[in-house]
This record gives sequence, C-alpha cells and structure tokens, in this order.
Amino acid sequence: MKKLATTFLLLAFCATAAQAANQVRISQVYGGGGSSSATTFNQDYVEIFNSGPTPVNVGGWTIEYGSNTGNWGSSASNIFTFPADTFIQPCRYILVACGTPGAGGPPLAPAADFTGGLTISATSGKVALFNAVNTNLACGAELPGTLVDKVSFGTANCPEGTNAAGPTNLSAVVRNGGGMTDTDNNQADFAVVLSPTPRNSQSAANAECLATPAAPSTWGAVKSIYRN
Repeated sequence: MKKLATTFLLLAFCATAAQAANQVRISQVYGGGGSSSATTFNQDYVEIFNSGPTPVNVGGWTIEYGSNTGNWGSSASNIFTFPADTFIQPCRYILVACGTPGAGGPPLAPAADFTGGLTISATSGKVALFNAVNTNLACGAELPGTLVDKVSFGTANCPEGTNAAGPTNLSAVVRNGGGMTDTDNNQADFAVVLSPTPRNSQSAANAECLATPAAPSTWGAVKSIYRN
C-alpha cells in the first residue's frame, strides 16, 4: 500500500507539473512595427523559443492574436500556422514577422523565418501559441489541451497570472533569461525592452539553456520506486 500511495502521489505531481512551464514558449512580442511615427522596425513580430534539450516539430501549430477583450483568432488574419515539419532546435528560436511592412522603421534584423498576417497592438493585446487551430474562441474556451503558452500585455484580458506591462512603438515585451524564465506569470516573466533585438533560427543558441541539464524522465522516476 505504501508503494501504491507513493505512486499516486508521484503521478499527481507529474500531472501538475505538466500544466506548468512548457518547453516551447513565446519569448518576444513586438507590435509597434510600421507606424508612421517613431518605431523600431517596419513590421510587428513574434519570437518563439525552445527551452528544451530536443528539437520540437511545431508544424501545424498556430500563433494567434487577440485584442484587449477579443477572441483568439477572430479572423484568418489573426492566425498564423506553421508549415508542416517546422522544427525548432534545442535552445534556439524562430522568428515570425507579422503584417505588411509599414512606412516607419527599418526592416527586421535578423530576417524573419516566416511571415504571417497578424497585426499586433503596440500597447495592449494578447498573443497565444497553440498546437492546433483555435478559431474565434474566447479566453477560457480554448480547445482542451491545445494552449501551449500565452502572454497578455497592457490592459488586455486573459493573462497568465498578471499582465505584462504595456510596450510602445519603440519597445517589446521580452521574456527574461533569453526565454528561460517561465513562472506562468506574465508580469514576472516579461519585461518591456526598449529597442528590442529579435532572434531567428540562425541566431546563437541560448547559453543558459545549453548549460541546463535535462531533468530525469518521469518514467525513470516511477521505475525507481519499484527498485526499493
């Protein structure tokens, strides 16, 4: 009975941990692109980071935008779908340019890996990463098991914990630690960074991530119970 109770406790812990930080996550959101006034770049962008030790195939996954109180993916232009067999390598990034280049600011540097139609607010909105399309769904009504990560900034609804601060045309919300910090609280995980530097698939790997050993597998932990 003792071993059975221990097993249930371990499985409960693992179920809780699975709902926490994900290996793949949003690491930057910039919505000030192309404004006719002062702006850092001529396009919005979303940067995605793989914090784990293995490549992840995000083909078919989506980046979806929602306005302050709007739905995720309320229109086709608010959904970007990664092409089939798109892999994010361990400790590296993928950069998605959003919308049509505007009149203000220089082009994204480095160049984006992909371009989508999302038009992101410069000051207040929300962005989510899903592993399947969620079309025109409200916060809390997402398809079960599809929400991978989200960030709400400014005064938008639907944050993880508390909203990240609101950026401007010249700043982005950037995940701390180069993408490594993930406490499931947007305010604690993201900072507003002036003149942000996006990263694409060819950018250097995150050094902190490379130095972090992978956690032992859950199955290995379960098996160890029965060796005692």
